[in-house]
Amino acid sequence: MTLAIRELERRGALGREDVDAFLAAHAFPLVEGSSATFVWRGEAESVHLQHWVFGLPSAQPFTRLGETDLWYFIQELPPRSRVEYKLEIVPRGETRSRLVLDPLNPHLANDPFGANSVCHGATYQRPEWTLPDDEARRGALETLEVASEGLGRTVPVDVYLPARFRTRRRYPLLVAHDGGDYLRYSSLRTVLDNLIHRLEIPPMVVALTTSSDRLVEYADHPGHARFLAEELLPALEARYPLRREPAQRGLMGASFGGVASLAAASRYPGRFGRLLLQSGSFAFADIGAGRRGPVFDPVVRFVNRFREEPQRVAERVFVSCGIYESLIYENRSMVPILQRTGMEVRYVEAWDGHNWENWRDRLREGLSWLFPGPLWMVYE
Repeated sequence: MTLAIRELERRGALGREDVDAFLAAHAFPLVEGSSATFVWRGEAESVHLQHWVFGLPSAQPFTRLGETDLWYFIQELPPRSRVEYKLEIVPRGETRSRLVLDPLNPHLANDPFGANSVCHGATYQRPEWTLPDDEARRGALETLEVASEGLGRTVPVDVYLPARFRTRRRYPLLVAHDGGDYLRYSSLRTVLDNLIHRLEIPPMVVALTTSSDRLVEYADHPGHARFLAEELLPALEARYPLRREPAQRGLMGASFGGVASLAAASRYPGRFGRLLLQSGSFAFADIGAGRRGPVFDPVVRFVNRFREEPQRVAERVFVSCGIYESLIYENRSMVPILQRTGMEVRYVEAWDGHNWENWRDRLREGLSWLFPGPLWMVYE
């Protein structure tokens, strides 16, 4: 296959009209087979692609197309991939660069730090169960405040209640770290509504926690574990009709939230029977000091300890990670250690990075395996 940018290049001397026609004829990034062509148009000293694909240089230089003002860069991109990126531009006559969204790409992904442009590899499609379904009844959200001695503060907690919530029924409970971010950036409320409507998970109560100091509280903090197990859980059980079996209780989180989930379960083994760990920041150091900086020191101590003496802390553990993440090695290495304890473990990798849409796309598989609804119970 000859890429469209190569065909344009072979035409030799190009005018403004040629570039206009090329841009009008295609959507960008232009994905052709396993190649993605990124372009930027304008006068510049240099243009780079800034991405977060582990293993590649984080800044990839664009090439200027002849004497035109069109710049391009070609990246190999496996099918089903998602890559978030920005363009780094040094304008003509300047020395300082600026990061911008790709003006030719309408696809954006948001996170707590802003937005990134997104390139979808061939055959990637956003899962339809992450989009609003008019036939799925919406659950409700309400907010509680839970006084915590463990954390020394009052903690606001949003609680998702499924559609048709009834006080005479009993519901499974899932506690989600960074719950507000899961709602905003991973469409968690829509996902829950849809999966419950489709009977893929049972109607369930989901407590959505937030932390004002997550890098401390999520890093194997005893007060945080105490908050979850001894303060939040009793408060929720007093207010809502919840099932009390460990198999009907779960913890979930991404990145440091994954560490917080496993660390809390380790301090209270058997209290939460289901764990959903997404791209956990499971830093460890078999030899020497950790390489990720002092904020990871308590994480390294916890993970080192867990690796040395693995313990059965739950019944089922779902682990997922993106192949393009720097944490892929750490997550892969945790799987056999978790399995060695006798816990049932499912591990999933995706052609994606450390971001909320990667975590969103894995929710169906994780939730329906940890909490199978009537649909899966029939087929299993």
